Amino acid sequence: MDKIDKTLVSLLQVDAGQSYAALGAAVGLSSGAAHERVRKLRERGLIRRTTIEVDPVAAGRGVLSFVLVEGGAWMGASGEALLAIPEIEEAHVIAGPASLLVKVRTASTRELQEVLRRIFEIEGVTGTQTVMVLESFFERGLHVPR
Repeated sequence: MDKIDKTLVSLLQVDAGQSYAALGAAVGLSSGAAHERVRKLRERGLIRRTTIEVDPVAAGRGVLSFVLVEGGAWMGASGEALLAIPEIEEAHVIAGPASLLVKVRTASTRELQEVLRRIFEIEGVTGTQTVMVLESFFERGLHVPR
């Protein structure tokens, strides 16, 4: 990935909806050349998808929690069961005090309790530890330096 690719990725992370003409102008390329660069970045898997960022509070999902999920056996095969719970934003197999770490957004603590109940229904789950977030300073994804 050269400097132009890094700049294109950085610009798309700020606003994925900008035109190829604007992207090209920012890096000194034609819109067609910028489009081709972005297409190649997608083909190589560096750009996985183009999306929007939704404000969770405005969407009614203001309760953010992280749940450590304990398992009686290897929990690496539980991804599909976790994916079926729409309130779970992320799920990770971890090393440490638990088997999995999941990021959950709900509308209320009552809804969080229901999510925890559904997690307990997953085969192999033996316990959970939940940490509720009181305030977030920031959240960000991976940013490619220019």
